[in-house]
Parts: sequence; structure tokens; C-alpha cells
Amino acid sequence: MMETETVHRQASAKVTRSNKLNDLSGRDWIKFTKSWFVHRPDPREDRKIRHPASFPESLVREFVSFFTKKGEIVVDPFVGTGSTLVAALETGRSGIGFEIVKKYAGISKERVRDVLAQRRASKEATKSKSSWAKIITADSAKLSKIWKENAFPPADYCITSPPYWNQLRRSHMRQKGRAEKGLDTTYSDNPDEIGNIGDYQDFQHALKRAFDEVYKVMKPKGYLTIITNNVFTEGKMYPLAFDTVSTLSKEPFAWTPKDEKVWCQDDKTLLPLGVFNAWVGNRHHQYCLIFRKEGQPTAVPSMNVLKKG
Repeated sequence: MMETETVHRQASAKVTRSNKLNDLSGRDWIKFTKSWFVHRPDPREDRKIRHPASFPESLVREFVSFFTKKGEIVVDPFVGTGSTLVAALETGRSGIGFEIVKKYAGISKERVRDVLAQRRASKEATKSKSSWAKIITADSAKLSKIWKENAFPPADYCITSPPYWNQLRRSHMRQKGRAEKGLDTTYSDNPDEIGNIGDYQDFQHALKRAFDEVYKVMKPKGYLTIITNNVFTEGKMYPLAFDTVSTLSKEPFAWTPKDEKVWCQDDKTLLPLGVFNAWVGNRHHQYCLIFRKEGQPTAVPSMNVLKKG
């Protein structure tokens, strides 16, 4: 019996050593590829990090652990209060986050300092490769320029949850509850914040520009995960998640769509939406869209070429 267990452990270790993407066993790899999952993050006790659009680091850890190896670099162009960087550090990765709102960038820096201090004080830090994190207070539309100025190495993976268009600016029942608790209900009043864009098509264009920037700094074959959803407003559904797939697939910096995982949220409260009047669904899921950088950017014709045509 002991000999059988030893052989099994050796086989698992061999699979892990030959793994080109992550540090998981074959069993854990297959388990993660299920197209839907239930994730119930613990409620945040610290009020200062209760961002108006929550993005639990416990969820990020699972994706980071699948799409990277220890010591690799994770980027988040909409880092908010730093969940991605916290998750990266906790799993032995490094992280670079961009956040346009100074308040949230400051919270991110504080959280990163706390995690790094905890790691330095633990024995775990000496067992893994040195990891670090950098928070940059800037518009993600300038990401590749800032990346080059800082001489950062290519990113290995990107995971983020961009604004769901301008939904935080629309009054609804969940936002009312946040306001009563004294919590933020919008990101900011910054006109450069894409969550403040009113026109849906303009928002899509801004989203494309941001992920073009990520494409420029991503290593070949690197993955991107975007957590988003469709939105319901003004009596109709806007297919934001589906349009995001279409928009990011466009040249010249075309991300290749690979798949989706559906995060089922069975712990959210049911609200009386449209009762006795019309159908309004209680949206209790998120789409985790998975892309990969494959191929080379398509060259954009010069003005001279266009004139000759």
C-alpha cells in the first residue's frame, strides 16, 4: 500500500514538473476547467476596502494559481483596492496594478505593504521566490508607456474586473443599501474614469483601448481573464459581456477568445424586481472571460498607403 502511494506521489510530481503553465497537479488542473463554479467570499470586515464593485481576492487566487507559476508577474489595469495584487503576493507571484482614482490607489498601497510585512515575518517568504508589487496611480490608457518607462519585464497574466459600463451611477436598490451604510456608491467624478462614460459604444471603445495597452506588455501566449456581466438598464439588457468578447477580438491588437467560466453567486439576496408588473431578473452570476495573446498585431496601413488605394 505504501509503495503504491509513493508511486502515485512521484507520478503527480512528474506531471507538475512538466507543467508549462502552472504549479498544479493534473487532478487540480482538470477540476479548475469546469465551466461553472460557486464561490462564496467571506464578507469584508474592514470598511475602508469595501470598494463599490467587489472583486474578492479569494477568487483571484484561484485564477492566478491556474494561469501562472510562482515568481511570475500579474497585471491589473483596473486594480481598485488591490485585490489582484494581494492575491498575487499571497500565492508567491508579483503584481503591477493601475488605478486612476487616488483614493483606491492609496488603499491598494496600504494593503500591499501589510501583505509584504506579513510575508517577511513568516517562514513562507523564504521558501518561495521573492515577490513584489507596484501600484501606479494613472489611467490604464497610458499603461504601455508607463510600463516601458519603468522597464518592467513582460507580464505573464492579466486578471481584472473593469467597470460594468456606468451602472454605479444608476440608482437601484443595492446602491441605496450601500449609501445607507455610508459606503461608496461610485468610483469617482473623474471624467477620465471609464465607469463615468455615458454612451455604451464610447465605453466599448475605451475598454478596447485599455486592453490594447495590456496586449502590448503581455508575453506571447499570455492569458487574460476579465470578470464582467451583462447589464440591465432603461428597460433592456445590454450584452456587455458578449460585446466585450467581440470588441477585444478586433485588430490590430486582437485577443483570442478561449472560453468562459460562470461564477454562480447563490449567496446574494433576492430583490423584488418588477414584481406583479414585468420580468426583471435577479442577476446572480458573473462571466469570467478567458482570452489569450496569440499571433502578432495586424499592421495599420499608413496614410500614404490609404491615399494610393
